[in-house]
Amino acid sequence: MKPYLLTLLIAALGLLSCNRPGPVTVSSPQDYNVYLNNEPIKTSSRYFELWNSKIKDDSLQLTSFGHVASEYQRYFQGTGNVEFLRKAEQAIRKAVEIAAIGKADYNRALARIYISQHRFREALVHASLARKYGSGLKETRYLMFDVLMELGQYSEAEKYLDSVKNFSDFGYLIRIAKWNDHKGNLDTTIGFMEKAARKAEESRNRNLLLWSYTNLGDYYGHAGRIRDSYNCYLKSLALDPANAYAKKGIAWIVFSHEKNPAEAMRILDSVSGYYKAPDYYLLKSEIADYMGDDRQRLFNLDQYFKMVKNPAYGDMYNAHNVKFYLDHTVQYDRALELAEKEVANRPTPETYDLLAYTHFKRGNREEARSIVEEYILGKTFEPAILLHAAEILKASGEQEKARELKSGLLGALYELGPTREDKIRKL
Repeated sequence: MKPYLLTLLIAALGLLSCNRPGPVTVSSPQDYNVYLNNEPIKTSSRYFELWNSKIKDDSLQLTSFGHVASEYQRYFQGTGNVEFLRKAEQAIRKAVEIAAIGKADYNRALARIYISQHRFREALVHASLARKYGSGLKETRYLMFDVLMELGQYSEAEKYLDSVKNFSDFGYLIRIAKWNDHKGNLDTTIGFMEKAARKAEESRNRNLLLWSYTNLGDYYGHAGRIRDSYNCYLKSLALDPANAYAKKGIAWIVFSHEKNPAEAMRILDSVSGYYKAPDYYLLKSEIADYMGDDRQRLFNLDQYFKMVKNPAYGDMYNAHNVKFYLDHTVQYDRALELAEKEVANRPTPETYDLLAYTHFKRGNREEARSIVEEYILGKTFEPAILLHAAEILKASGEQEKARELKSGLLGALYELGPTREDKIRKL
């Protein structure tokens, strides 16, 4: 049995124990209330205006483009406003165009923006250009690993990871952690991320610390270490009181582990005031559904759908949109179109899951089962994907395979959330 599934099975056995008490409360509003009243971040500064003023239509101010793009990316991270990400792209594209030196740096920067926009094939083009120009070879190899993982080219990604092996380097540690997560080795993943966090603490680099704590918070949650997860999110907020991702992590603990949806909604409502990202409305809709508040559920779904109509998002929310069409509408043809596009863009277990589940919803059970068996089973350990696989297998008469998956899914109830518990138990 795979280590990750074994971990989930052990957790499941614990959940089924008749003597097990209810969930232990790990959160306290006293810990995080101080972080819930944030003003929107300032999206301008003297520093930004200085560099931005040097950019004209025919500008060759290369340094200005780099600084302005960095500020736009910071604004995007602080507000969720996709327009800032687009502006960062424009600035870096101009820098790539005019740079006579430092071309590798600017191509890497553009590739990373494309990754944020889910334009992975374009990211690969610019990562390859950075490799061609030669400077910053280690950073380019890290980038190639990141892009190839997104594209599902795992064997090639592993080669790049092996080429930069260095257990004392933060960049390597976070990527070897990601690789082990992909392989289903959760304990090993956490071990490497803990080493990365110690490196970040030694460096006192705020950005590296935030990266470490939020990722560790996620991994601890997957492992059922809820208190450790909560503490990591609190550490993130101590560094960045407006960190929306950490607040979302705490809201999930309050909702999924502690079964306190009203408090989870209060936390997320505080984020909605200054951070605009469509997926937060999907989570609020899920919580409202659990509360039986249909008005709030529909309101948040409507907010999500209005936001993703913005063409600036491009392909960033294709996967969410497939699930939206399947779970909340009957627009299965539109879901199929997007699922096929996602598979073409990046053939990964995640995108094949979208395609398989779309076929399943359309009544094409044999096609769905075929995709599950060829592209999903044994290739991913993500509970949400395996839940869809189990549904498809059961409906296709593969009850034994579905039951095998169910054993692990019972241990992933925290990660999947309380709205999916009944579906799992009925497998």
